[in-house]
Amino acid sequence: MSNRPIMIIDGLNLFMRHYAAHPAMSKNGEQVGGIVGFINGIRYLCEKIGPSEIYVVWEGQGSAKKRHLFREYKKNKKPKRLNRYYDDIPDSLSNQTNQVSVIVAALRHTPVRQLYVEGCEADDAIGYMCRYTFKDKRKVIVSSDHDYYQLLNKDTLIYSPTLKAFVNKKTVQERYKVSAENFCLVKSIAGDQSDNIPGVRGLSYKTIAKLLPETTSSQELTLDEFFEKAKEIHNLKNTKSTERLVFGETLVRRNWRLVRLDTNNLNLQHINKINAIFENEKGVKDKLGMIRYLMKLGINSLNIDGLYLSLQSLTR
Repeated sequence: MSNRPIMIIDGLNLFMRHYAAHPAMSKNGEQVGGIVGFINGIRYLCEKIGPSEIYVVWEGQGSAKKRHLFREYKKNKKPKRLNRYYDDIPDSLSNQTNQVSVIVAALRHTPVRQLYVEGCEADDAIGYMCRYTFKDKRKVIVSSDHDYYQLLNKDTLIYSPTLKAFVNKKTVQERYKVSAENFCLVKSIAGDQSDNIPGVRGLSYKTIAKLLPETTSSQELTLDEFFEKAKEIHNLKNTKSTERLVFGETLVRRNWRLVRLDTNNLNLQHINKINAIFENEKGVKDKLGMIRYLMKLGINSLNIDGLYLSLQSLTR
């Protein structure tokens, strides 16, 4: 049996990186940087990681559960800054959507398997896949989103396109001073500005690690265990930081439900849809079909031969 890892790509995360940076245009005069960058990225990642299977997970238009829990979740999220050599083509939602649609259609000519679950964020679907579907299998998550740090373990690595490097448990410990096992818990306290999740005022990752050294341990703390220790420390030290931590318990518990990647933000319908991909979504190898499809769109700057050569080793 192959010991090569399963590669799970956070589709929109990787797409937006290329969409923002790549100025490619089609022969028809249309913006196709996201398409060219994404498909070239698949080839590069295959060569870099050498996966046995590839899954691209797309955003399912946000999580109703998370928005119900916190109405301001991801509200007013800033768009990515674009690297453009032209200013006559607008950065529009329809343009992004059209490019993603082309990628989805193009990848249907390959063994790459794709997943879209309506009402489910990509990170929640990937969290489920890592914790349950592929629990004991080697896997690499491709994303620059820090939410995935909580999934790191002996079988799971992250490849960050932003850092152009692998992220493991040691990376997280060195950068944030807390363990990957407790990253979700500490993030619930510190908050996440990018997703508009407020944290407990004045408490950063490093401050929390100093207050409660247990968060640096490879032993994952439950919320109850954490606040029991926090109250003990507050009774001993009674500082502003410990006071804010103890009295911010309600906020932290809510944040934990927002950032925890497990089944807490999935329903049975979501889980059944995720499971169905492994039974119904069968990859194909139709290089000629992909070339014809892209040529119709005026996209002929891709190395399709190189892409299919990199996909040869996939088992599915």
